[in-house]
Amino acid sequence: MGAQWKQAGREANAQKKGQMVVKLVREIMVAARLGGPDPDLNARLAAAVEKAKKASVYRDTIERAIKKGAGIGDDSVVFELVTYEGFAPHKVPVVVECLTDNRNRTAPEIRRLFLTGSLGQPGSVAFFFNHCGIVEATHTDANRDAEGDAIEAGAEEIETLEAEETPAGTKGARFITGLKELDHVSKALKAAGWNILASEIRYVAKNFTEVAEAHRKEVTDFLHTLDDHEDVHHVYAAFK
Repeated sequence: MGAQWKQAGREANAQKKGQMVVKLVREIMVAARLGGPDPDLNARLAAAVEKAKKASVYRDTIERAIKKGAGIGDDSVVFELVTYEGFAPHKVPVVVECLTDNRNRTAPEIRRLFLTGSLGQPGSVAFFFNHCGIVEATHTDANRDAEGDAIEAGAEEIETLEAEETPAGTKGARFITGLKELDHVSKALKAAGWNILASEIRYVAKNFTEVAEAHRKEVTDFLHTLDDHEDVHHVYAAFK
């Protein structure tokens, strides 16, 4: 799905965990702002909360993030979603999504990361990707007719989830939707008994750039540098 480069595997440490928590909390705030503070009525929020719980984010932290995002209380925070495009080394197209409370701070920092990355550069690359809704879900019935549920829910395409993302004895699927249909499809799948793992708008690479084995580390290092920036929420690369 354009983010497979993350599976290259870096050892986790306290700093990485802290960065991950920040990104999870921001996703909760954005989900609450867009769809309201009730996870039962907001599929994106429910998926974000579940992901945060699995990462051992404290309940109080999750509840504060929901209130801030929904504008409940005096400490509400508004984050703006800002997208940047460019090339990683060896001409790999990259789309970077940032959640920031200060565009004037984030923009030059992301531009600097592109320019200082070895052969990395800003540029227009959106046409290398499809911008679509993604629902990843599992079902306790391993024989569930996922294609039938996809049709009923209004999904445009369906893919099988990777084995490591699907618990034994369950059915895992990735449902691809139009941007405006994401919320409807998520709710329909939930009503059909699917456990929603993710409900997000993503950039999906149409094709992957071939990179010689000798250069792959250079690309992944650059992508990790982008991903480590505090304001970066998602990095999508046409790199497998």
